[in-house]
Amino acid sequence: MTREAMMREDASQILIPLVAEELSVAKRQIVTARVQVSTVTREREELVDELLAREQVEIEHVPVGRSLDEPAVVRTEGDTLIIPVVEEVLVVERRLLLKEEIHVRRVRAVERHQARVSLRRQEAVITRHPATTEGAAEGARPESK
Repeated sequence: MTREAMMREDASQILIPLVAEELSVAKRQIVTARVQVSTVTREREELVDELLAREQVEIEHVPVGRSLDEPAVVRTEGDTLIIPVVEEVLVVERRLLLKEEIHVRRVRAVERHQARVSLRRQEAVITRHPATTEGAAEGARPESK
């Protein structure tokens, strides 16, 4: 500013600036507490009690030895599946001879099964530690891990 601008004269006043205040704002971080987070795994045993089903097949060869006029077909009698086994036998003429049948029967069994198994569960444990007086005064930042 020029001296002429600082000393401005109106009809009845003269303005001379003497002191001016300025504002300065600053921020700082102060540690007030620290937090620690960890996990804990807990185990417990639990009894498993279930019914398990199992199927087996019994195979029985049944000799037949009978001549057929046409091929035999697979059939079911009750819970038994019958699969015919045919062989061609050369004679003066060709005939079908039912050599044997294979009987397949399903047998179902149910048994109780028990076993001990371990089940795990994680929990978070949070511990709050107050800040030290030096850390709060210095505005120290927490270390990151």
